[in-house]
Amino acid sequence: MNAPLLEVWDLCAFYGRAQVLFDLTFRLHAGEVMALVGRNGAGKTTTLKAIMGLVSASARQATFKGQSLGRLPTYKIARLGLGYVPEDRRIFTDLTVAENLETGRRPASAGRSPWTPERLFRLFPNLAEMSGRRGSQMSGGEQQMLAIARTLMGNPDAILLDEPSEGIAPVIVQMMAEAIRAMKAEGVAVLLSEQNWAFAAGISDRACVIERGEIRFQGSMAELMANEALRADTLGV
Repeated sequence: MNAPLLEVWDLCAFYGRAQVLFDLTFRLHAGEVMALVGRNGAGKTTTLKAIMGLVSASARQATFKGQSLGRLPTYKIARLGLGYVPEDRRIFTDLTVAENLETGRRPASAGRSPWTPERLFRLFPNLAEMSGRRGSQMSGGEQQMLAIARTLMGNPDAILLDEPSEGIAPVIVQMMAEAIRAMKAEGVAVLLSEQNWAFAAGISDRACVIERGEIRFQGSMAELMANEALRADTLGV
């Protein structure tokens, strides 16, 4: 397999003096979907935030496209081509769908077809029908689609997705799955934090089970699906 796009090792993170992540090590390759799965409070969201420099991390040892993230601020990490869609979406509620998309626009890497509003509207047909609607007038699921589309407008090489299926209608969850498969087909890597086991299992190549801030399992999704004892112990399924 080619060199990893994102590599993290011995990642520890803290909220104040409380340590919440303990020596996490994993890799993410181009065009791969890896799911961080675990119960609520296991440390999935904190892992994504630590990578993006949004929480205090001890010896945040990580590289992206071979470049050290070190102590880079979040905006510089994003400029390297690492997109992030937080759980609370953070769209601009006073801007329209089209205006929100424009805020995320960045040029594509050489040799890659850029994500444009037209391409994204084909991926998310619901957004095409409401391009002039303000974010405050959209449902939670529609806002989630917009948050992902806006991130793709930045033409990232990898995206960190935090709980994309939480609290949204099943029909939109299916659209999310199709969107992630489309990203994968374009060579975009996806690191997915998810509690919805069925959703994660249907779209992910590999899985990383986190429990109490530590990795309990790392391997193919097929291996995790076959390990009923581990799933029952750590995921409750």
